[in-house]
Amino acid sequence: MKEEQMNEDGTQEKKKAKNKHAKKKKRKIFRKILLFLLIIFLLTGGVLAYKTYKNGWGLEGFLETIVGNNETTKENLEEFRVLVLGVSTDISAKLTDTIIVASYNPNTQKATLLSIPRDTYVGTNKKKATASNKINALYQSDISKTLEAVNDLTGLNIKNYVVVDTTALIELVDAIGGVEFEVPINMKYDDKSQDLHINLKKGLQHIDGNKAEQLLRFRKNNNGTSYPEEYGGDDIGRMRTQREFITAVVQQTIQAKNILKLGSLLDIANKYVETNVDINVAKKYLPYIIDLDIQNLQNNVLPGVSDKINGIWFYINDEEETEKLINELYNNQNTSSAENNETNTNDANSINNTNTIDEKSENVTNTTQKNTSKK
Repeated sequence: MKEEQMNEDGTQEKKKAKNKHAKKKKRKIFRKILLFLLIIFLLTGGVLAYKTYKNGWGLEGFLETIVGNNETTKENLEEFRVLVLGVSTDISAKLTDTIIVASYNPNTQKATLLSIPRDTYVGTNKKKATASNKINALYQSDISKTLEAVNDLTGLNIKNYVVVDTTALIELVDAIGGVEFEVPINMKYDDKSQDLHINLKKGLQHIDGNKAEQLLRFRKNNNGTSYPEEYGGDDIGRMRTQREFITAVVQQTIQAKNILKLGSLLDIANKYVETNVDINVAKKYLPYIIDLDIQNLQNNVLPGVSDKINGIWFYINDEEETEKLINELYNNQNTSSAENNETNTNDANSINNTNTIDEKSENVTNTTQKNTSKK
């Protein structure tokens, strides 16, 4: 019995020793894995730090490294131009309520927004002009039609486009925590049929998504008044408010603090934005746009006048003045910015003093149906 007990105790001791040895072996393996991961981490961190150092440190250098840029990427980037279209979602017809040529040069940190009035005439025979000859109606047919028309008007060879559902801008504003914006006039309008109620006071205020929708959809007050001529009456004033609000949204969005919100911002873009921009091209510009001084962003309107054709108000672009403006903005033949701004202001005033675009300009006639744009 004693011998059996001794054998059993010996077996148990051997098992304990074996288990102890196995645990030590596992700990050694774990230490080796941990050490290996630490070395990988240090090497990766070292490479990342070195590349960031080569790219100039700072947030720009870090972002350059993250997206795969190097110290020579920026100097090889050309000015990026894209046609931005804001599509109305409050009416049955798909009309481009906002048409803007946006450009950005990372080397000069120059950015411009050139608005194309939505009532711009793009037909070929004025004697047969209908509301479907307005540029804002072309998107219903094909995005390429709008792109072609803008290129014909400006002489620019724009290939990229971004189509934004109005809902996207509203959700974006909420995602970045709202925007501080100077509302130009008191806005009071109610339309029970659309469950639309606009009530904004003039002055600087915090604009959330709900107020952004009111701001973007405003055309006139309940009493029929709209933007004053000194601001840019009616449609010109509306475009100016849209451009300035978009500028404010961009200014807020490109702040460093919103990098952490990139995921939700991309979700919004994926849901509401249609574009042909190559993401691999776009990401090359990302590290540099954070240095853009939004105060230097130039806002312009396609030069022209309002004119009534066949009982319909159109915006007729001035080809000679358009060519001058395009040379100033894109061909480095620019005068001082002060002269530029003065010219643009005078153009806007001359537009407003010529004629006022009436509510009939909202009508768009198609071959199969007539869609009337509501407020």
